Amino acid sequence: MSNMLPANVPGLPMPASMNPEGLSKKAKAAIIVQVILNEGTDIDLSDLPESHQAQLTTLLAHMRYVDRETLNSVVEEFTEQLNAVGMSFPGDMASALSALDGKISARTAARLRREAGVRQTGDPWKRINDVAEEKLIELVDSESTEIAAVMLSKITTDKASKILAALPGDKARRISLAVSMTTDISPDSVDRIGISLATQLDQMPIPAFKNKPNERLGAILNYSPSDKREELLQDIETEDSVFAEAVRKALFTYGNIPDRIDPKDIPKITRDIDPEKLAIAIGTSTSEEDIRSTEFLLENISKRMAQNLREESAAYLDVKPKVAEAAKSDVVSVIRELINVGEIELREPDDE
Repeated sequence: MSNMLPANVPGLPMPASMNPEGLSKKAKAAIIVQVILNEGTDIDLSDLPESHQAQLTTLLAHMRYVDRETLNSVVEEFTEQLNAVGMSFPGDMASALSALDGKISARTAARLRREAGVRQTGDPWKRINDVAEEKLIELVDSESTEIAAVMLSKITTDKASKILAALPGDKARRISLAVSMTTDISPDSVDRIGISLATQLDQMPIPAFKNKPNERLGAILNYSPSDKREELLQDIETEDSVFAEAVRKALFTYGNIPDRIDPKDIPKITRDIDPEKLAIAIGTSTSEEDIRSTEFLLENISKRMAQNLREESAAYLDVKPKVAEAAKSDVVSVIRELINVGEIELREPDDE
């Protein structure tokens, strides 16, 4: 093997001095990578710095043959070094933050990332696609038409369609036309756009509350007396009709059961509710929406059970309003627990 290795690659010895000690660390790394590839094992090198990927590729392109003794020696040295490693650490702030993603608070992670001047690692478009639609709509509003067209082309089609539908007609039309101009855009440009957008998302302030204002107020009002709840909503409506409507959609009370619950889920709900509480809720339904909910419940259980509940509820017609409200709240609480464990789903108010 007179030309096992070329002499014109920096770091590689002349063929005459072919021995493991004469090989550079980069050449040894190239040998190990080639061994892994020859074994048919999948190896992902995309996380390496681009300069390292380029150097490795150049070495593989120029190297020709390695004798058996040298190969065995390099593999043995690599194995010994690997076995000697007791523990490895991320090595830089970006990797450390990725390793601790979800383990430390989002606020701490964002502060450390800003202080160190690092961005989150990984595919930026995957991260962008995982962001809530409301934030992506804000991002689209602040970007040029061309950038927005690229973003909508990279995220999932269902999310892109929802974002497009939420935009003003004129802006949505311009972005749609701009999609036709993305044919010749290079992958590098798309990557740079993704990194830029992801960086903007990283710099957005972390909200103090997880849920939206209408959802938080709706959760509070769920357990308020119905008359007080309606009075408050009417007062809010005079000041901010849009917010009041959003709160109404976030509400889920006994009266909302027919609009938000699938009929096939009613047996699961009635199975978990205390029979006495259910009888009280049924017997004290006097408002139009409460009566509608009661009939909805009774229509979607067995006729025998419905008849028993009607008979039992007659004994609770004159209970105090507080007791009646508490019983209806218990029904709602059971429904919410079933939603939380994934047994049933709450339908959107506008769903058919």
